[in-house]
Amino acid sequence: MKKIFIALALVPLFFASCKKALEEKPYSVLTPVNFYKTAADAQLAINGVLSQLQPQAYYQRTIYLITELTGDGLVPLLTQNQERIDLYKLQYTASNIEIQNWWQNSYKLISRANDVIANVPGINMDDAPKNNIIGNAMFLRAMAYFDLVRSFGDVPIVLKPIQSLEDPNLYPDKSPAAKVYEQIISDLKFAEANCYAENKISIKGMVSTGAASAMLARVYLQRSSTTFADVNDSQNALASCNKVINSGIYKLMNNYSDVFNCDLKYFPTQTEHIFDVQFGDDNSTTQNIIIRMFSPAIVKGSGSFVANLNLFNNTYTKDDVIRKNWNVSNTAANTTVTPYISKFKDPKWVAGTNNSRVNWIVLRYADVLMMQSEAMNMVNPADPAKFNGLNAVRARAGLTLPTQQLSLANTPTSAAFVDSLVKDRSRELCIEGHRRWDLIRLGKYKEVEKAVNNVTVQDFQLLFPIPSSELDANKKLKQNTGY
Repeated sequence: MKKIFIALALVPLFFASCKKALEEKPYSVLTPVNFYKTAADAQLAINGVLSQLQPQAYYQRTIYLITELTGDGLVPLLTQNQERIDLYKLQYTASNIEIQNWWQNSYKLISRANDVIANVPGINMDDAPKNNIIGNAMFLRAMAYFDLVRSFGDVPIVLKPIQSLEDPNLYPDKSPAAKVYEQIISDLKFAEANCYAENKISIKGMVSTGAASAMLARVYLQRSSTTFADVNDSQNALASCNKVINSGIYKLMNNYSDVFNCDLKYFPTQTEHIFDVQFGDDNSTTQNIIIRMFSPAIVKGSGSFVANLNLFNNTYTKDDVIRKNWNVSNTAANTTVTPYISKFKDPKWVAGTNNSRVNWIVLRYADVLMMQSEAMNMVNPADPAKFNGLNAVRARAGLTLPTQQLSLANTPTSAAFVDSLVKDRSRELCIEGHRRWDLIRLGKYKEVEKAVNNVTVQDFQLLFPIPSSELDANKKLKQNTGY
């Protein structure tokens, strides 16, 4: 089966809130006028959208700087770049380069997706593969807007390619976060209806209908915690989880370690991954710097980040040894070292290099099971079945005794359930890009940051500042309150 590692071979004009971005040298001489002619062109175009996820300043590295440095699991070395330290200490400002990277690369992804959505419908090809490609683009656009709205709140919505310097979308105003969520859900519903099922995908790395359903569940749950929540968000999240579960396509891997095995990256060998950012199997394709970032110097890593001592010492129970021993370690080369994140492994990684085959997992089945439990608790806290998903994930980690499984007897209230859920998600999804959003959604961000990092979170810090570079370029944008 083919895998997607093809670099972008066409250039849509991309939104970056500034004229300079539109004047950059194009990647090629291809344009919508002379490119979008065949089904092969459509496939190449969506490959280009997917490739936008791979840069270090996006889903190769910035993803965990934004989501995990601002949580309670990851710590930068004090000799690191100041912007990383500021994220960890929650002292970030509008000039933080990583926040700028997050904003700009999200809009680059949106721009490439918009180009596909605008041009592929005009290609003379069969409807099913055409709509599958458009559905992939809509999923990726929704994913980018979901990252943006969680990070910044109100943001500009741009749904068409920018055609010229006179295009009104070149300098757009913000749209309310509620409208952004509506657009995300609309895009994901199209993807859900038109993307192929996982077991029908022949080009690995493309989006499935299961991925769209799983992302919808995540979106509904996150929106349910906002001031503009829809009364049906919890029920819709549950229905979306049930679609994934009842499809029978995905299941937990028998061994926790197999989830992260680079030799088991693709369905049907890998049954738990629902959507990944793909990284290469050889030096001719984009590979992932993550192992070097997390590995200590004694094994020729850069050791740029270490594990929060609370994660290493207190997060896992004494019985939860399978996940703890895989995810974090304080030994390397038979030597005791500062605890570090050890979960990302690749036996083919060449020590000291930036290259590994590790995919970045965006959605996996264990997460869906836990989201199902979360949604069920919101729909009916007295339902004993709400523990089923969480307990299945616990059982895979070896926690099978009655005292290690959750029930109404040992977790009697909705609040107690949330307390357990927050901890279970940290143990299972350790440093997978969820922690900031989990803590905010579940109302635990201030409490955890104060208890673990002795940081007092102000209300305005639940959002990031709009990058100063964007404010300078687009005078319609207004800074978020507090910055």
